[in-house]
Amino acid sequence: MFSFEGLSLNRSSPAYFQLKNWIGQAIRSGKSYPGMALPSEREIAEELDISRVTVRKALDGLVADGLVVRRHGSGTFVAGPPQRVAQSLSRLYSFSEDMRARGREPGTSWISRESGRADAEEARRLRLAPGDPVARLHRLRFADSEPIALEWTVSPSRFLPDPEEVGVSFYEALRARGHPPVRAFQNIAAVTIGAEWARLLGVMDGHVALDIHRMAELADGTLVEWSHSIFRGDAYDFVVDLSFPD
Repeated sequence: MFSFEGLSLNRSSPAYFQLKNWIGQAIRSGKSYPGMALPSEREIAEELDISRVTVRKALDGLVADGLVVRRHGSGTFVAGPPQRVAQSLSRLYSFSEDMRARGREPGTSWISRESGRADAEEARRLRLAPGDPVARLHRLRFADSEPIALEWTVSPSRFLPDPEEVGVSFYEALRARGHPPVRAFQNIAAVTIGAEWARLLGVMDGHVALDIHRMAELADGTLVEWSHSIFRGDAYDFVVDLSFPD
């Protein structure tokens, strides 16, 4: 457990600055280890008799320095070098299948699951008529409790009538209903992300991430998925096998 024993705040400099430096020194000196949980903002504030605003400002500075990470719904942890994931571009598989194949445990934190009517962009992407029923999924994806990606997925409701059917894997839900995707097309670009996405992924504002759009088809060419994903650039690689033509 992270301890604040020995920390005495004084009036020589702002309290948030002293707290930030004290935690940073504890991390750099090896008194803590990657993955160690810090107490909550409320607990730190009560123990040190300071405001939560002061604590939050100190932790914001540590996140910016890359010394701690925030995990949505879990808390704040001492940062460590991320375990990079490399995914082949030559085979279609889901995030969950990929993680399990690597011996890592996939996880999902749902932001929203809903049914609705296709807007103009969704209709164009999925070759639907505007207003056709669709299922929308928005989630944060984890590997061994480490946030890896934000995903937005849209699918025609005739393939996924109830978004609540999706557990860890969207593709598993489609296969269970007899609609297995067989091919997909992806566009990948490098982007910098803002504060809200960075907070969810446990990285700094302005982090360079992978912006991915995927269109997946059934065997007859019907589009079953349009997804938009933001993958952490420091934790995910895409690789492809190349060969010379005969």
